[in-house]
Parts: sequence; C-alpha cells; structure tokens
Amino acid sequence: MTFVFMRTVMAALLCGAVVGAGATPASAQEVPAEYQGVLKTLVKGGDYKEGVLKVNIPRNDLRVSISGRPAPTPFGFGGWIALTKGEGGHEVMMGDLVLTEDEVNPVMSAILNNGLEVTALHNHFFWEQPRIFYMHVHGTGSAAELARRVKPAIDLIDQAAKRAPQSPAPAASTAAGTLDSAALAKIIGHQGEQSGPVYKITIGRPDINVREHGAAINARMGLNTWAAFAGTDSDSMVAGDVAMLEHEVTPVLKALRANGLNVVAIHHHMTDVKPVVIFLHYYGTGSAAKLAQGVRAAVDLLGKTPTSHQ
Repeated sequence: MTFVFMRTVMAALLCGAVVGAGATPASAQEVPAEYQGVLKTLVKGGDYKEGVLKVNIPRNDLRVSISGRPAPTPFGFGGWIALTKGEGGHEVMMGDLVLTEDEVNPVMSAILNNGLEVTALHNHFFWEQPRIFYMHVHGTGSAAELARRVKPAIDLIDQAAKRAPQSPAPAASTAAGTLDSAALAKIIGHQGEQSGPVYKITIGRPDINVREHGAAINARMGLNTWAAFAGTDSDSMVAGDVAMLEHEVTPVLKALRANGLNVVAIHHHMTDVKPVVIFLHYYGTGSAAKLAQGVRAAVDLLGKTPTSHQ
C-alpha cells in the first residue's frame, strides 16, 4: 500500500493543469500532508497548485462518439473534484463528475446520503453516444471528512468502469500534434496545453470575486472558460464552456451563433454564490482557425461593462 500511495503522490506532483487568463502555467507544488491523505483515500492522482488540490477522475472507460466521430477522453470527459481552504480551517470542495445515464441517480444518492450537495446536473453535448451527463457537487468540512463523504460516489464510478467492456479505444480521427496549437493560441489570445490528441485552452475569470465560506473560487475550482480542440487544421471539432456574468449571456450567445457554433447548454454550476455565474457549453466542427475565431469572439465579450441588450 505504501508503494502504491507514493506512486500516486508522485503522479500528482507531475500532473499538469492549465491556469487561466493567459498566465504562465504554475508549477505543481508539493502536496500538503492532509491532501496526500485525500489522494490515498480516493486512490486517485491529482495535483496541488494555487492553494487548490485537484483530483482527476477521467472516464477512460467510456468510448464516446459525437455524431459518429470518436471523441477522446481529454475532449470533455475528465471528471474532477477540487479542495481549497476556507474560513476557520475547514475545506471547500467542488467537483464535476462525468456520468452515463444509468449512473446519474445512484451517484446522486451516494452524494446526498453522505452529507454532500448536488448543485447542477446537465449535458455538455448533443448527438453523443452514449449519453453523458455532468453532475456538480459541493461540500464543506475537513479534507479527510470530505474524502470519506465523496468516496462512495467515486467508488460507484470506478465500479462502472470495471464493468465496462474491455474493448480497445476506437482509433482517434487524428494523432497528437496535427493541430497547429500555436496558431490556435494566437487567435484566442491564451496559451493551452496538449493532452494526447486534444489541445485545451483554459481562461480564468480573475475579474469575478466569488467566495465560498471565505475560500476564493478560482479557475482551478471551476470558475473558468475553456475550449478543447481535436482533429486537424482543416477538419477539427471544438467543445467548451464559457463562464459569464448575467449581463454577458445574450452577447456571448449572439457571438457564438454568428460564428456557427452550436450552443448545447446554459446553466449554473454553483448555488448560493454572489455574483451569479452562468455557464454555457458549445460545440462546433470545421476549420480549426474558424472555430478558434468563434471562440475568440465570445471571449472578447467577457469582463466588459454592462450595456443594454441590442
């Protein structure tokens, strides 16, 4: 067990994550002892940056296609939970669990029965097979307590993964490195990270001061806009999420639709927070550069002074 635990912690220290607002990605820091206990309890990898432990729960067992096109796990099927310190020494936990239809209600019961909250349930895609849903979860307490409370839900996901047919992953439509990631970063104005065949750009909202029991809810806690690209420069697909204040919703919708991107969901991720933050999921296919221009049109509207709707 000690060897497995140390291997998990080493993986956590090496694992990278994108930070927002175009900043240089921060290096992973040593995982504090209390958070090492979380990784051990959950038997998961993760990393610690900017005061946040992020635990990875990727659904590598799922073989998802969108309109018949294979979609790799990093394209939008990586669940997670994150912990950060709030007031009084307790932790605030937020997370996003990736679930099939059959898993939704058992996992929801496991969350609720263990004293945690479900704050959202929604889709990210149309035309995907199998149907995938995303459950946002929330809790407060000590790190060890939160790990114990969320573990039954994560165990259900792990059990489902073990039952999944052990078939090889479908051949990805493209291999890593076939997208001109530098060109995409230049168009959108923010750097991203390559994960297999997927290039993902994550952009924080440092202009929005959201706090939960004194804890700063930053990009690593889920307050971010992102765009994931897969495919080739001439035949790409993009999926993403836009974090918006209420007055930004309609302008962003107009920008995405004007650029041919499909809007697939509008919802919240967090309850009982001020200001209200609305999240919008989108999907599109076509030239990578054209898709990136559509994303940029939406990103450019964020953080602007409110104006009356046109």
